[in-house]
Amino acid sequence: MPTCVGMTVLGGLLFATTFPHAALAQDPPAVTAADPADRDAIRATIAAAKTEGVISYWDGVIAPETNDEMVTLFRTAYGLSASFAVKHTLSPTLGVVTRVEQEVGSGNVTIDLASLASAPWVNGLVKAGHILKYDSAEAKHYEKAYAAGLGQKGYFTPNGAYMFVPVWNPEFLNFKGKSWRDVLAAVPPGRVSINDAPNSATGLLSYMGLRQILDLDYFKALAKMKPQFIVRSEQTAERLVNGQDLLAWGGSPGRALQYNERGANLKFLLPEEGILLLGNATFILAKAPHPNAAKLWLDFNLSEAGQKILSKREALVSSRAGFVSPLPEYAPAIDALKLIPMDWSKIGPEEIKKAKEEWQRNFTP
Repeated sequence: MPTCVGMTVLGGLLFATTFPHAALAQDPPAVTAADPADRDAIRATIAAAKTEGVISYWDGVIAPETNDEMVTLFRTAYGLSASFAVKHTLSPTLGVVTRVEQEVGSGNVTIDLASLASAPWVNGLVKAGHILKYDSAEAKHYEKAYAAGLGQKGYFTPNGAYMFVPVWNPEFLNFKGKSWRDVLAAVPPGRVSINDAPNSATGLLSYMGLRQILDLDYFKALAKMKPQFIVRSEQTAERLVNGQDLLAWGGSPGRALQYNERGANLKFLLPEEGILLLGNATFILAKAPHPNAAKLWLDFNLSEAGQKILSKREALVSSRAGFVSPLPEYAPAIDALKLIPMDWSKIGPEEIKKAKEEWQRNFTP
């Protein structure tokens, strides 16, 4: 007669044989929450990631505090120990571009994953074979994002999207505008900032998008306001808080949120003509030294839990199907926004070069 222990083992084997994709008692939350058909693959990826023990990623958006919260829940979701390292480097978008290009050019790749809002550049990496093809189990929730050109299924997906819009501090400016044109002459010359487009990849792409709805005469009028040229969105917000600038033509709702949480009262406008949404394209490098850890980090970014953190902390707009923003005043539902359509697949180096030259002729002749 079998012992109780023997019967338990036998029962476990029978259960596993009968229900091969069933959740097991020792499974971490990410496995138990996954579709049954995906569980075995996730278990295998977790096991391989534990052996790798680390992931290194570069990003142009995520603040250190946001990363800390992400890392804590990431380890819990996949049953990773506190010793599992997540190495994060926050850099301007052009800094991420430069570093990735250096690494893929030399063949000495140390970065596993990168996120930045430059779909044309990332499309180029895909064509050159520098991005790992990975069919994430989360991809099925992002079909609309792929259809809108914010991602390319199997290669890169936006872990969120952001915009550059007018931002001001009501302590110094009583601005009641509703459109992009209301910004013109709203403050004295020299008291407005704009994105330094030649030195900001996202600033230049934003300029290209807004040129779809604003003619060159508009930007000539903006140039007459003698704007300050700023690269980092943190600096743009800081200058509004301390009164250096009265208005930011291309400020970030995410940075407004973060400064307001510290006691500021920055306001922003979603202009009635529409806004350009820049998807923060997230991808794994083809020669990533820790590809399995990178797959888990990508999956977590795209998961419901990851999207909630990114929306709550960075005011990133989620393109995940059915996602309900925890912070709709700063990160509205994507369907609630009036978007400027852009087909990034048709934007290449030549188009970007022409836009940069146009900007420079107008603002820095």
